[in-house]
Amino acid sequence: MRVWRNARLATLSPRLPGLGVIEDGAVAAEGERIVYVGPSADAPAGEAIDCEGRWITPGLIDCHTHLVHAGDRAHEFELRLEGATYEEIARAGGGIASTVKATREASEAELVASARPRLEALVSEGVTTVEVKSGYGLSTVDEVKLLRAARALGDRASIVTTFLGAHALPPEYAGNPDAYIDLVCEEMIPAVAEAGLADAVDAFCEGIGFTPAQTERVFQAARVRGLPVKLHAEQLSNLNGAALAAQYGALSADHLEHLDAAGVAAMSRAGTTAVLLPGAFYFLRDEKIPPIGALRAAGVPMAVATDCNPGTSPLTSLLLAMNIAATLFRLTVEECLAGVTRNAARALGRLDQVGALEAGKLCDLAIWDIERPAELVYRMGFNPLHARVWRGR
Repeated sequence: MRVWRNARLATLSPRLPGLGVIEDGAVAAEGERIVYVGPSADAPAGEAIDCEGRWITPGLIDCHTHLVHAGDRAHEFELRLEGATYEEIARAGGGIASTVKATREASEAELVASARPRLEALVSEGVTTVEVKSGYGLSTVDEVKLLRAARALGDRASIVTTFLGAHALPPEYAGNPDAYIDLVCEEMIPAVAEAGLADAVDAFCEGIGFTPAQTERVFQAARVRGLPVKLHAEQLSNLNGAALAAQYGALSADHLEHLDAAGVAAMSRAGTTAVLLPGAFYFLRDEKIPPIGALRAAGVPMAVATDCNPGTSPLTSLLLAMNIAATLFRLTVEECLAGVTRNAARALGRLDQVGALEAGKLCDLAIWDIERPAELVYRMGFNPLHARVWRGR
């Protein structure tokens, strides 16, 4: 048994108020699992690690990334600085389509190698669980390749994989989106489900993505295979995607800048988590803020993630994502920290395993050289991580 003593704990337990703070606390683990969280004086005996008064939080969780891909889109960044919009670039063959071309040309080993530095950047900030979406292959063989590459990263963090075949229309299906959705539903989802490569299914419900009717077909196919769903919803317009996702009991609806009151109410009823992606908001210079007040008032859990991707959020810092969420979306410190721990776990359907310091959960810890938790949100470009513990080690 290992015991981390002489620490200040921000447990983030849903059963405790606020950050669930325990002064002069201890965390004990047997193997990969936490067996005790509480005052140091009552902690069990074991191999002692003196934290010297440092803060311990749960290991951080990045619950929305597109971490595995080939190439970059720095040129498109230049075009946007010169006035081009995301939609204009996408319709001209850039955007997701350009990353698809590079990803298809890369081997599985090359995809793993290129993703590792991005993963290491997250790990260096105390991240212990990362969701990785597919969606840059857009063919059965390439989507499988991408998901296998994502799973290969599981030697450094807990990887949760999401199948996002309905991310964009591949060039070979130009003008025929329904036929492509046939492929997603009838071939891709069965293939990734049978291979055990997907923990959930996602889609991009948007004018430059797929219609609500097409999205619903994807959800129905996922349901047949017993896979939970998530959705990129209301990022650029309001197609009522969040309400549709809630209708299917979605784990999360993500982005949500154009979410309306009906969507908020539907998410609240369904227990669907709102995943806020401030990096994309910032990078695209968006001006429409998600309805934070309405989500807060309706009791919708709010998570915060990097949306790490090559085109609209090349962000590999969850600490910076929290700062942007606080500064631009006006989230509180408590909301930000809950957003990268317990609510991020909710968005992945993993709150029974991670996201809070509680007995029975995996021993994923982040130990910080800080005086107060607000420093994790307040600072920019500064990493106060002292140590990261993943599954007890």
